[in-house]
Amino acid sequence: MIRTIRLAMLASLGLLAVATSARAEIDPLTRQPLMVSSDPSKAQATAIPREVVSFSGKYNPGTIVINTTERRLYYVMPDGKAMRYGVGVGRPGFDWAGAQTITRKQEWPTWTPPAQMLRRRPDLPRFMPGGPENPMGARAMYLGSTLYRIHGSNEPETIGQAVSSGCIRMLNEDVMDLYERAKVGTRVVVAR
Repeated sequence: MIRTIRLAMLASLGLLAVATSARAEIDPLTRQPLMVSSDPSKAQATAIPREVVSFSGKYNPGTIVINTTERRLYYVMPDGKAMRYGVGVGRPGFDWAGAQTITRKQEWPTWTPPAQMLRRRPDLPRFMPGGPENPMGARAMYLGSTLYRIHGSNEPETIGQAVSSGCIRMLNEDVMDLYERAKVGTRVVVAR
């Protein structure tokens, strides 16, 4: 009897492991494998690898091209190549397209939510010093005279999602890599 109970418990644990395990799927945008949890409570963003890819386009080396539909940022390199990064983009109603230049760069930036954001979210702090808890992350590149930035994030699970108020979010390690490549004056093209 005890042996039967043990076998039943082991079998149920095996079924539970299968029911909550991750399964492989293909990302329709990149054709790369994704690991997707079958347990919705454990869903999280899949790591989007930083990698050199072939890139055909009319952009000069050194240009940053952001494809918001793909949720990818390309740093154009010579010889038809680009460094590709995963990004988080503006949620519906906060997405945008156009061209800007990087006008300023900052390591561990402070964060002062703009008035428009504070009207929507009065619970936000009025100021936050730079650091690991800051939503701007490890680095920020300011786009023209807009309120938009390319910046790191303290929420890595949002990379690959459309959740921001228009800024382009990156993993901290990715934004640190891009920060070293991109200079003040770099052209940034955002396309849908």
